[in-house]
Amino acid sequence: MNLLPFRLGLRRGLTAFITTTTTREGMVQLVIFNAVPLAVLILNRDEPLPGVGVALSASMLPGMLTLITAFGVQVIAYYLSSEREDGTLLRVKAMPNGMFAYVVGLATVSSLDALVSVLLVFVPAILFIVPGVPIATAGFWLGLLGFLLLGLLACLPLGLLIGSVVRNPRTIGGVGFVGTMGLAFLSGLFFPAQALWGWVQVVVQVLPLYWLGHGMRWVFLPTEAAALEIGGVWRIWEAVGVLGLWAGVALVLGPVLLRRMARRESGSAVESRRQHVLQRT
Repeated sequence: MNLLPFRLGLRRGLTAFITTTTTREGMVQLVIFNAVPLAVLILNRDEPLPGVGVALSASMLPGMLTLITAFGVQVIAYYLSSEREDGTLLRVKAMPNGMFAYVVGLATVSSLDALVSVLLVFVPAILFIVPGVPIATAGFWLGLLGFLLLGLLACLPLGLLIGSVVRNPRTIGGVGFVGTMGLAFLSGLFFPAQALWGWVQVVVQVLPLYWLGHGMRWVFLPTEAAALEIGGVWRIWEAVGVLGLWAGVALVLGPVLLRRMARRESGSAVESRRQHVLQRT
């Protein structure tokens, strides 16, 4: 088995992550983006969650970690759209196993971005803000790492789809942010999804974000908190199954979408987009 494309993809993703986050703008954005969830947790640290016996901040933390993981979709979509515009995708197409290495690179940079953001919120939260997190149990850490990994893989096809459809990378930030936040609220990341209309509950259970939040709440919250979930019980195997299905879709659909995009790329198309950008600026 040839591992060279895999290693090249890992190296490319790591280089892109370091290059982006070590700039002044990247570091400021990283700090501000992750300071907001911490501020919200601090404001709600002493508020109780009615009927469950835990602090409101404890129920909000898994939702925030889920949202941070989901924002990896934007990273993938932005890189894909930008590198199609500047001709990178065209050059990758000409390389042996280039598309495979490219997908590995996208997954690497989005995973590293999500991991650093999760750590910047999670560590201060459990040490200083959120009480009662069962960090002393091995099940907590296995569940946390397992659902984070599944969540990243499950969100990958959404990022590839957005990046392949949206041609202007400058619109992904705003559109992706609004869309992800809207889906987060509808998926019950910050309040019980059972309070929403019945048809909304059905729709969100098809998407990975609800099940990632469900699994993360199962990891963080006590057994009686299941009363706030759709159906009133923890459905962990369903969560694993749906997230695993979406992750499988990523493995099948990702290369297909990228090959389809690459077939439409040519030198004339890249030059046309470059001239359009120059005229716009």
